[in-house]
Amino acid sequence: MAGTELTISLVVNGARRELLLEPRVSLLDALRERLDVTGPKKGCNQGACGACTVLLDGERVNACLTLAVQAHGRQVTTVEGLASGDILHPLQAAFIERDGFQCGYCTPGQLCSAVGMLREFQRRVPSAVTPPQQSGPAEWSTEEIRERLSGNLCRCGAYNGIVQAVHQAFDAEVPR
Repeated sequence: MAGTELTISLVVNGARRELLLEPRVSLLDALRERLDVTGPKKGCNQGACGACTVLLDGERVNACLTLAVQAHGRQVTTVEGLASGDILHPLQAAFIERDGFQCGYCTPGQLCSAVGMLREFQRRVPSAVTPPQQSGPAEWSTEEIRERLSGNLCRCGAYNGIVQAVHQAFDAEVPR
């Protein structure tokens, strides 16, 4: 019913927030327009570019395709929540060191997506290029990184720096 508003509660970057909004409001619009969390970007608003990627209970989602009511009672982490105070997340530092950005518009989504994909990889969630595994850990390859980040577009073409940054940040975290 149009005009009906609901109260939802979210934990955004560690802080509990309550909102009164219509059920059709996207998580992206709730974050940007209601909570002034501007890291996630509105690129295509159709789930095709990944600029709006956030972590919902640690899983990466396109915030433009996720209704805010679907996030009720859940943890939302945006790029603003990756750092620990003044200490950058290792992936953020690697993006700077490896020039994993140019204009920076896609960077928040790329960072959140990369953090989420590492968790997927550690849980052995396969991608389209993951070979069948008999035993032992899967290989963390450039092909695997590119496939898992394929939903995040960079119109500037900073992909090589992004892949290098992901390798640098995750080589220490992924068991070999």
